[in-house]
Parts: sequence; structure tokens; C-alpha cells
Amino acid sequence: MATAVLACLVTAGCGAEGDGGGAGATERSAQEILDDANEAMSELTSVTVEGNTIKVGSSSGRSSRLTTDLDSRCTSEVTWDATGAVLEQIRIGETDYVRPNRAYIENWSGKPMAGPQNIWFKTPVSDAQPGDGLSACPRDFTSFGTAKKGEPTEVDGTPAIALLVTDKSVKEGAYTFYIATEGEPYILKVAYKGTDYRTTTTYSAFNKPLDVRPPAKSLDASKLGE
Repeated sequence: MATAVLACLVTAGCGAEGDGGGAGATERSAQEILDDANEAMSELTSVTVEGNTIKVGSSSGRSSRLTTDLDSRCTSEVTWDATGAVLEQIRIGETDYVRPNRAYIENWSGKPMAGPQNIWFKTPVSDAQPGDGLSACPRDFTSFGTAKKGEPTEVDGTPAIALLVTDKSVKEGAYTFYIATEGEPYILKVAYKGTDYRTTTTYSAFNKPLDVRPPAKSLDASKLGE
């Protein structure tokens, strides 16, 4: 289950059941507030999602940054602390443009690589596989588990309410959702604390103009080895 939680929160594809933000948050139930937050997030035209995961007892982890229209255009960068591997991605429709750095290629291939690596590779989205570090543009904001209201707080200066969310499928972990209580009831941050992993996901740049373009030059991955 820890692996499922990691995948869920690092890619920021999960919602939770609990309180939401917006006007009157103190009078409304946790479920009502969170449902409103999930609905508001689902209606976004763009958002930036930043995730950080650390294995308990270790200083190494994985960080990611995704900017997406929640549909078919997004950019992503994932970094693995232990190896220094970095994978950049631009997804436009059914095409991925990916740029792995030297450390990523060496870690993936198990062989040393000569010289720097700055090439973008063009590949079909259909070639993407689970665990390869590539991100999907859509996000599924849905509620789960049991939510309980926490204390009023702030996230980067924005007033918010904290919601503790537990789920019977995650017996030794809990989520804290931070929902804006001024303006739109957006999810500002989700923190997961478990016995194996601790993950923080933040959301920002709501509905900001999105400019996703292919790189000026790229190499068709299907032609490699020809």
C-alpha cells in the first residue's frame, strides 16, 4: 500500500474525503468542504503540482514538478536524489518529448555514458510505461476515506483549513489536506505521513496561462538503431 500511496501523491492524482475551503468552512462538514474543493480543482484550466517524497530513515527521495491543463498538454520534471537522475517531459496530445540526463540514462542502462546528454527524444504517449517517471496530464480529484476538521492555518500566506483524512486501506498512514478558506476552495497542499514514506504535494498557479510547446529540436526515438 505504501507504493500505491507514493504513486498517488507524487503524481498528485488523488483527492480525499474531508473538509473543504471557501466561505462558511467552519459551519460546513468536512465532507462538504472537501467535495467542493475537489470540484473546484476539477474545473481548473491549469495548475502546477510539486511533489516531494522521502523514504523514512533516509535522506534520499524523489521530487517532481508538473504544470498541466488537466487534459492533454503538460510539462514535467522528475529528480531522483540518490542518483542525481533527472527526467524532463513535454506532453502534447499523443506525443511525448523526453530529455533524460546522463545520470538517468546510466542508471537505466547500467552502463557509463560518454559526454553530456542534452537531446530531446520524441516518442508516442502509448509507449509510456508505469514506473518510467513519465507523468499523465489529467488529474482525478475524488474523495476517499474519513475526514476530520483540523485547525485553521496558512499555506504560503493563504488562509486554509487542515483536514485529517484516514482510510481503512492505509492502516499506518494518514493524509492532511489543506484547503483554501478565502476565494476558491482550492486544495493548496496534501501531506502524507506513513511508516515507509512521507510525501508532500503542493498546488499553485491556478488557471495561469499555459504555454506548452515542443522543443526546437528532437530525435525520433523510433529511428534509434536504424
